[in-house]
Amino acid sequence: MSRLTFLYQMDLPHRAVAVYTYLHDRANKNGECWPSVNKIAGDIKLSPATVRRAIKDLKKVGLIETKQRYREHGGKSSLLYKMFNRQK
Repeated sequence: MSRLTFLYQMDLPHRAVAVYTYLHDRANKNGECWPSVNKIAGDIKLSPATVRRAIKDLKKVGLIETKQRYREHGGKSSLLYKMFNRQK
């Protein structure tokens, strides 16, 4: 049985399933990754706006948390995504 079976049993839009699967595949052993929205969008062939909506969907059901990362000189960098394997 897949480690993501719970995901397919949830009532989520396909965009959220696609983005969660993408993030899950790239997460480190701590369940964290930090690809940019544009990178995610390009890799899974969705628009950046659709990826942002999917991230909101996933945050709403407690499958991910995000934290803004910053560059050394204070500019924004990509988000840090923390993955959860079930609803919080």
